[in-house]
Formats: sequence, C-alpha cells, structure tokens
Amino acid sequence: MAENNKQNLLRIGMAQLLVEGGEPERNFERAEVMIKDASSKDCQIILLPECMDLAWTHPSSEKEAKSIPGEYSDIICKLARKYSIYICCGLTEEQDGKVYNSAILVSDDGQIILKYQKINVLEIARKIYETGQSLNVVDTKFGKIGLNICSDNYEDSLDIGYVLARMGAQLILSPSSWTSDFSVTEIDDAYGKKWLSPYSYLAKSFDLIIVSATSVGTIVGGPYEGKKMVGCSLAVGSEGVLARGNYNEFAGELVVAAFNVPLPRHTGTEVSKLIKIAEERLKF
Repeated sequence: MAENNKQNLLRIGMAQLLVEGGEPERNFERAEVMIKDASSKDCQIILLPECMDLAWTHPSSEKEAKSIPGEYSDIICKLARKYSIYICCGLTEEQDGKVYNSAILVSDDGQIILKYQKINVLEIARKIYETGQSLNVVDTKFGKIGLNICSDNYEDSLDIGYVLARMGAQLILSPSSWTSDFSVTEIDDAYGKKWLSPYSYLAKSFDLIIVSATSVGTIVGGPYEGKKMVGCSLAVGSEGVLARGNYNEFAGELVVAAFNVPLPRHTGTEVSKLIKIAEERLKF
C-alpha cells in the first residue's frame, strides 16, 4: 500500500442505533455505548442516525427541539472529547422559533466543525421541519467532508451531492432513518436498489465516498407511526459497496467501514464534465 494511502486509511463506525421517539435520555445512553465501542475498535469517526435525539417526525420535535450549540449537541461534544473520536449525528434543532432536521460533525476535541440543515424535506415531514438553505464542507485531517441527510440522496435530489462534489468533498456523511412497512422484509430488498443506485452514482461519478448510518426500531407517534426503521447502513465508494449493515428493525449494531479516502481531484466546473460523462455511463 502506498504511503499516501496508509495516511488516508480511515475507519468509520456506522451506528445502527435503536432510536425511541421522544426519549432523548435513553437514545443518548445507547449512543454512548456505540461510541465507546467504535473507539475501542480504532474508529476515527462514528456516524449516528438522523434525528437520533427525538426520532424522525416524532411529535415531541415541535416542542423539545434544542438549539445548536445547546443541550443535546453539548452531550455529543462531551462524548467526542471523552472517547477521542469524531462524531457525526442527526439532531432536531430549534432556531429562531423554527425546527430543523439537522446534522453536526464534531471533532475529537469536542468542537462543532460543521452543521447542516436538511434541504430535501419530505412532504409528510414539512409540518415539523423547515427547509435548510445552505451547504458546506470542512477540511479535516481525513480530507474534506460534507454532510447531507437521508432523502437528500434520493435520485431526484442528487444535485445536493453535486454541489458538495463541486465544493471538493472527498467524503459525504449522511445520518439517515430508512423506514418501511412491517410487511416488507429484507428478502424484498426494499432499500438495496433504492439507495445503492444514487450512492453508486455519486461515488463513481466524482470519486468520493458516501456513508450512511440508519436507525432501527418501531416508529411510535407521528405520520409514520407503525412503520419500522430498518438499518441497512451503507458505505459506497467508486468501486462498489465498502460496508453494509443488516436489514431489519432489530439490527442494532455497529458496522465498521475501513477505506482509503480518495485524493482530491475535481472541483467547480470540472464537476460539470464529470456529470455529463456519468449521465451517459450510468442509468438508474
């Protein structure tokens, strides 16, 4: 392995966390167990799911959302310092009287170095969450990292990934909460194709890596009550799937993805050329 590749070798823990609606204390307790586990397995980053504090679309989000920085993000910052690990997670954010589905990246010394508010908010969730207005990336010792959240990676919203690629993202971290009806099983492969296609498109087109971590459990309360959160976390690079979590509502686990971060290659208008090439080469 080349020296540069050795230096860029990265281990990310994808935390398929049981997230209970409206139960932040229990959710953070379980998160710490996984963070400790990731640290013991020499992960430099752990990725936690979307809205891991209150659960995606849970009614408590409208009254219990916290500012960032604030009570819940402070817990994440303390855990990052305690276990000397970068943490990316989804939180329910209150800002100026509005609620956002947000994600933060915290450094191993406990500093929030990047925050993102979800842009592609599903129609069913718009009663709770406002639409985010900006994208950004941050330089880290692992490379340039961008954030998005779950449905931001739908096939019809890949322009969000395009922008992050134009900004030079080598790694996209995506806290997620993939859900399905109870009648759908892993045999039906409900998410394999749905997520693998757009992830592969981004990874192959722009030579980057995209990693998601998704929650598990049963949804209680809100518009998706009765559905299940199914895991199936994914890490995808230009050459294919790097790691994948188990698929079902009971698949609480830490999945470790180890890979070399691609060297920075393309930004700005160079990305437009890659998009044209990719559209001719790849079909959904």
